[in-house]
Amino acid sequence: MSWLRNIGAIAIALTAVVAVACGDSDPPPPADKPGPGDQTVDLEFDGKARAYTVHAPPGYDGKTALPVVVVMHYRPGTSAEIAQTSGMNAKADQENFLVVYPQGLNEAYNALVCCGSEDDVGFIKQVVARMTEQWKADPKRVYATGISNGADMSYKLAVEVPGTFAAIAPVSGGFIGDKALKDAAYKPATPVSVITFLGGKDRAAAQLGLGIETWQQRQGCAAEPVPQALPRGITLTAGKCADGSDVQVYKMPEMNHSWPGGQRGGLVDPAAGVSATDLMWEFFKTHTR
Repeated sequence: MSWLRNIGAIAIALTAVVAVACGDSDPPPPADKPGPGDQTVDLEFDGKARAYTVHAPPGYDGKTALPVVVVMHYRPGTSAEIAQTSGMNAKADQENFLVVYPQGLNEAYNALVCCGSEDDVGFIKQVVARMTEQWKADPKRVYATGISNGADMSYKLAVEVPGTFAAIAPVSGGFIGDKALKDAAYKPATPVSVITFLGGKDRAAAQLGLGIETWQQRQGCAAEPVPQALPRGITLTAGKCADGSDVQVYKMPEMNHSWPGGQRGGLVDPAAGVSATDLMWEFFKTHTR
């Protein structure tokens, strides 16, 4: 009877080989090792090699549930460039939160008006799940920001990954494109608060303005001017929306397609008079899911 056992063992081994060859096995999990500092994590998603970079503050212990901010680059751009532009790592070290920078394929994300056909919503959803499961990020304090193509992606995530993001902070980007502007059903199913920064000299100023107006109308937001002394003619409107979320809109007449108060790298406006990074973090701190 031993020969029967040998044949059975051989059959099981062959089945396993065939399953791997046919792609039935799951890809290996990312090899991230949670700890303070920076690390780039490689993973396979949708059959392609993807990556994201995590920054954890010096006091990170892997046990305390910290907020996490997803920061997305412009097009063409990289996670390293938006880390420089936003200065978010220094803010995370000061305020004790996690930052994750998903890298878009071909230096872009498949957002509202472009680019490509990748399932970047699914990719970033998996990254966020990894942050909450492996890095112990607080699932009630997950936020997203980005500039230009990354800002557009913030809106897309707010709508298409319900129950995940407490607030988003699009910079020089908008709720734009045919689906966003024409489909009345395209809106968050759960409350997502918004703080956004729009430049009056941005080449897409009119389109971005229409986008935030559409968002406010669709969400039933009562936005009113906030009287305060702001530099360089900057104005702020704020209000509560029908679902309980908040919207704050900074309009900066002298700003181009930039990150207000940005640091090194592309698309920065260091003389903006305000810091988008500082303002969005103060906004994030007051909003949980």
